[in-house]
Amino acid sequence: MSNYETVIGLEVHAQLLTKTKIFCACSTAFGASPNHNACPVCLGMPGVLPVLNRAAVDFAMRAALALGCTIHPRSIFARKNYFYPDLPKGYQISQYEKPLATGGFLEVEMDAAPLHVGITRIHLEEDAGKLVHEGFPDSDRRSHVDFNRAGVPLIEIVSEPDMRTPEEAAAYLRQLRSILCCLEVCDGNMEEGSLRCDANVSIRRAGSRELGTKAEIKNLNSFRNVQRALAYEAARQAAMLDGGGTVAQESRLWDAAEGRTDSMRSKEEAQDYRYFPEPDLLPLNVSAEWTDAVRRTIPELPGARKKRFLEQYALPASDADVLTEERPLADYFEEVARASGNPKASANWVLTEILRILKEGGLEIGRSPVPARHLADMIRLIDHGTISGKIAKDVFEEMSRTGKDPAAIVKEKGLVQIVDEASILSAINQVISENPGPLAQYKAGKSATFGFFVGQVMKKTQGKANPQKLNELLRRRLDG
Repeated sequence: MSNYETVIGLEVHAQLLTKTKIFCACSTAFGASPNHNACPVCLGMPGVLPVLNRAAVDFAMRAALALGCTIHPRSIFARKNYFYPDLPKGYQISQYEKPLATGGFLEVEMDAAPLHVGITRIHLEEDAGKLVHEGFPDSDRRSHVDFNRAGVPLIEIVSEPDMRTPEEAAAYLRQLRSILCCLEVCDGNMEEGSLRCDANVSIRRAGSRELGTKAEIKNLNSFRNVQRALAYEAARQAAMLDGGGTVAQESRLWDAAEGRTDSMRSKEEAQDYRYFPEPDLLPLNVSAEWTDAVRRTIPELPGARKKRFLEQYALPASDADVLTEERPLADYFEEVARASGNPKASANWVLTEILRILKEGGLEIGRSPVPARHLADMIRLIDHGTISGKIAKDVFEEMSRTGKDPAAIVKEKGLVQIVDEASILSAINQVISENPGPLAQYKAGKSATFGFFVGQVMKKTQGKANPQKLNELLRRRLDG
């Protein structure tokens, strides 16, 4: 690949988080029985009329404004004609010549330098249904059609061909997903197909400005698959050109199991879809007042929030990256940090223990068994010297298991830290008298034995001795 440059653009399809479909009142809930969420409108029965869902327009506008796009005061829906078993009408209602928004951008964070990726357009459209295949071998293969997804509102976000490596494309998609989830316009669930993308990839000789013939890789549904598919396809095209062949303009499918792309069909051009204005829908007119009202609903975006976390809480960049990737996690952390008054400790507990129990339980942060206020209370107990960091681990486990307040757990189990010097010194003297051998080793210069004594005193005090006082008093006693 050293003789070539890869050129990549992504077309990202994001399902909008409306309760009902874009042109009818059917539910958009995922996981319903096949063909349960379907009606004559989304099935394209004769004589029915679509009615535009205003919430879908609001969500699309919110995404467009967050990405710096221009919202056009007038956009038009069109019929995109193609025939496939999961498209009941024989056409898809989409936008073509006059989309909702154009001309945005996304600054993608990369290790070397930020990457500016232009956004060509964002338009509204309806999703198709879903084919479910079964049977093996091919002679016994059967396909079933589930129309629950037909008519679910989508936005298509089309980028400029500004990416040059698979890693850049995956980073762009990851950051775009984070923004859409933060806006609460898409849940970003790539496994369920809520977010998926088609990748356009071509190669050209290094130093050339002329674009090569592109291939489109359809329906990539994970960051890893985006990287793998793009790397494979660029290498495939390079090998073809090096062998004296030509690259065909076509749509290809990614076979994740085999690690290759396979030809699907020749790539359609716009004229193949025979676009024409949708006769059953009026043009969409968006007023300046409507745009301003939507703009006011846009929350602090992940990039801005990360920058604030770095400045306000003095967190390491790696911590801020993880904490701001998902808006609910960032909200949880901020609640803990503000209530505890210790942002660094809050980040440490959230990134280690909270994320651990969420992963073990398969839970989202909104269902954390440890409320933010309880975690903040526990951190304050540590900072005030009421409990030690070691005891806090036990308190945390009890909180996650029972949901109890940390102060109640400390009181019930008698876990208050021992700070009284006389009590700690008494335990030290007992340990020293019981261990003459290690004492002799320490006196002979084996300083590592100090750790043994610390452990024994902690064991005798059931882990309640204040570590700082323990170390201070033990050092003074042994050296004296």
